[in-house]
Amino acid sequence: MAVSKPQPPSLPPPPPPPAAVEGKPHPTNTRPPISLQPSHNKKNHPSKSNRLFRRFRTVFRSFPIINIPSCKMPVSLHGGRSNDGHIHGGTRMTGTLFGFRKARVNLAIQENSRCLPVLLLELAIPTGKLLQDMGMGLVRVALECEKHPNEKTKIIDEPIWSLYCNGRKSGYAVKREATDDDLNVMQMLHAVSMGAGVLPSEVTSDQQESGDLMYMRTHFERVVGSKDSETYYMLNPDGNNGPELSIFFVRI
Repeated sequence: MAVSKPQPPSLPPPPPPPAAVEGKPHPTNTRPPISLQPSHNKKNHPSKSNRLFRRFRTVFRSFPIINIPSCKMPVSLHGGRSNDGHIHGGTRMTGTLFGFRKARVNLAIQENSRCLPVLLLELAIPTGKLLQDMGMGLVRVALECEKHPNEKTKIIDEPIWSLYCNGRKSGYAVKREATDDDLNVMQMLHAVSMGAGVLPSEVTSDQQESGDLMYMRTHFERVVGSKDSETYYMLNPDGNNGPELSIFFVRI
C-alpha cells in the first residue's frame, strides 16, 4: 500500500498594493511625466559634442574648487535699462540656479519656465557659497575659452570654460546635456516664474548627496555683444538695485 506524502502548507496570497488616496500621489517612486516643451531655437538632434561633455564631466567632478587671484571682468549694461528693469537690446529668459548646498551649482537657462533648457552649465562653485555671495552683493562670473580661426561654433555651445568669479580663478565650467534629474527639477518648478527655496533630495537619484536641494529662479536678460561675447544679467525683481549676478561668455 502506497503511503501518500504530506503536502506543504499553502501560502496566503500577497496583500494588494496600497491604494492611492485622493489628492495625494500613489505611494511609489514613479516620477511625474515631463511636460516641458522644446524651445523654438533648440535643435532636435543631439550635439556632436555630447560624448565629449559626458567624458569630461566625469573628470570635472574630481577637480578641486580653487580660488587664485586673476584678471577682473568689468560690468557693462549694454544700452542701459528701462524703468521696469529690462535691458535695451536684451532678450528675457528664465534662469535657475540649483544644486545641493556643498555640491557644484548648476545653471539652467530656458526660454520660459515651461520649455526645455537651451543651456545647462555645471560650475565649480558650491551652491551654498554662490547663493551666499549673491546675498551680500554683486557677483560677476566670467567664462573664458580660446578663440580659433574660422570659428563656427556658437559661443554658448563651447564644451568647457575657464571660470572666474569676481576676478578670482575658480576652476572650470562645463556645458552638458540635461539629465533625468535635471528635467525632474525643471518639471517641479515649471509653474514658478521667480522664487527661491529648497526641494527634497528625493527629486534626484544622486545617492552621494544628502539634504535639501537649493534653488533660485528669476529672469535673466541675454545680451549678445558679438559672435565671441554674450552676457546674461540676472536682475532683482524690483529692478532698483541692478543685477545681482552677471555671467559673461567670452572667447579670447
